[in-house]
Amino acid sequence: MLIIKPYLFKQFPEIIFGFSTKIGKVEKAPYFFNMSYSVGDDKPFVDDNRKRFFKELGLNEKAISYQKQVHGDTIKEVEMCGNCGESDALITTQKNLGLAISSADCPAIFIYDPFEKVIAAVHSGWRGTEKKILEKTIMQLKENYKSDPSNLVCYIGPSISQKNYEVGKEVASKFDDKFLIKSINKFYLDLAGANFQMLINSGVNKNNIKVSVSCSFEYENLLHSYRRDGLKSGRALGVIAMKEYL
Repeated sequence: MLIIKPYLFKQFPEIIFGFSTKIGKVEKAPYFFNMSYSVGDDKPFVDDNRKRFFKELGLNEKAISYQKQVHGDTIKEVEMCGNCGESDALITTQKNLGLAISSADCPAIFIYDPFEKVIAAVHSGWRGTEKKILEKTIMQLKENYKSDPSNLVCYIGPSISQKNYEVGKEVASKFDDKFLIKSINKFYLDLAGANFQMLINSGVNKNNIKVSVSCSFEYENLLHSYRRDGLKSGRALGVIAMKEYL
């Protein structure tokens, strides 16, 4: 099993983090260690995949908070595991409770405040990015948890790279030109870059941000990509949790 674990979080022994890949066990195409129930994969396979993934991380698969991601800007503060309903960002101070984000191209952003002991997980596709869900999550951390943005540690997980993310003119018009490459009536959007800039604008220290350079579209043998594989694409899970640490 191959799980992506950025060094950024390894400096905090109380943080558990992992981002799944297609490499997990021998499995029939097209899903390859898929973590989603909504893509046509058989439920027993997904159950087993999740169980293996969380066990490898040292997490209880029954102690994970999920959400139905709807490409909006709803943020939920959670204390319980299971399905938390429709939203695209989760926040918690609970120990041993994982916050999960499903991804197959969209940026997934994971946040830790080592001073106030609070974590957040954000799904930010182009709609969420346009609605500034990441900026709103930082604001909620400030207002409800007394977080100082300069103390936040943030990881933007694997997502589709700009050169592979063509969007229509209507979508392109919603973003600043600095996040766009224009080429003969084609527009290419830098979603990870837009979210990175949102973190900087919110006061997060640049040295506390890590942006994955792994492109979900290009890394065909490693990462799920809806833009590449369409309905045959599986989904990855990224999960962050805090454990008791003395």
